[in-house]
Amino acid sequence: MSAGRPARAERFMPRTRPVVPPIHQSVTYFLDDLAYKDVQEGGLDEVWYGRFRNPTVDVAAEEVRDAESAEAAFMTSSGMGAIATTLLTLLRRGDRVVAARQVYGDTRDLLVRDLPTWGFDVEQVDATDLDAWRAAVAAGPTRVVYVETLANPQLDLADLPAIAGIAHEAGAVLVVDNTFATPYNVQPLALGADVVVHSATKFLNGHSDAIAGVVAGPAELVREVQRRVITLGTCLDPHAAYLVWRGLQTFELRMSRSNETARSLAAALSARDDVVGVRHPSLPDYERAEVAQRVLRRDGDALRAGAMVSFTVDGGDERALRVMRRLEIACEATSLGGVETLVSTPFNSSHFSLTPDERRAARIDDGMIRVSCGVEPSDLLIDDFNRALDQER
Repeated sequence: MSAGRPARAERFMPRTRPVVPPIHQSVTYFLDDLAYKDVQEGGLDEVWYGRFRNPTVDVAAEEVRDAESAEAAFMTSSGMGAIATTLLTLLRRGDRVVAARQVYGDTRDLLVRDLPTWGFDVEQVDATDLDAWRAAVAAGPTRVVYVETLANPQLDLADLPAIAGIAHEAGAVLVVDNTFATPYNVQPLALGADVVVHSATKFLNGHSDAIAGVVAGPAELVREVQRRVITLGTCLDPHAAYLVWRGLQTFELRMSRSNETARSLAAALSARDDVVGVRHPSLPDYERAEVAQRVLRRDGDALRAGAMVSFTVDGGDERALRVMRRLEIACEATSLGGVETLVSTPFNSSHFSLTPDERRAARIDDGMIRVSCGVEPSDLLIDDFNRALDQER
């Protein structure tokens, strides 16, 4: 026992081959010559300290890498951590960002409140207006173009190939938030995006029990994001990474079921005379139908149209609240992407920081309800919404 350290290391070595990856909860690891060399070279390759790398986090990242058909992926502490870390990796003081106006509320706050105070210029445009994209990108040297695949909560589908062409012609990097669409429905990298970010808290995890983010794209860029994660401390806890990994094992099964439920619910809501503006890419009158044909993945002839539905009720936000609170199966709660159906009104949750005029400018109607469809039987969910709407006529 004179060589105490090797004996201790051997005691912790696994003697089995687990089917499920272990949770490496250790913050620090035994050092050897390879680890010391890695420390001296920046600490990106070997596992020796948890803020730099963790085996459980790596396993979860590899699952997302494969789902997005990316060269590499790296996990972060949250979706906003992925977005902020990616932008701070790409931008230098004085750089310019052109971003969609239709984005998640906290993303908007980062773009219009925080980035300008840090020395970056930001211009927002209507995500559906290609002429506006061209004009904004041409108005000055642009470093980053930023858009959500399916906008939160309007479900405006971005014309990713066209926006990628506009960005690349100007020498800009296209960053796409694919949280709402997920790689099951859209693979932005295959359509011209340079890097993809996710709130892995949502559909990738799928069980509303872990907060996480992920960045996927070219290995060199992801490596630079990893450097910023180390510096900024936006690293992911290994237990949360395990929960994301676990959720990804049923990702395609969940998305297939939730997609079909959303398709059925959207059709049922469209048939009501007290509901207007139902938004789901499967609907015949979806205003981005032509884009959907080019952007969405398919199952045979059927488009994979996503698990999110947005609709507007007559009577404005107050009636929308009353309708939500009549629901018995769907849960009124923030977030999305879980096995349970979640509903919220943007005016008092995801986009509460916007004024009413700012919400309307972002195509968020008064009385809009956002629905994240879970895996419940679609007939039960449709009955739940019809009952709640009938009770609040």
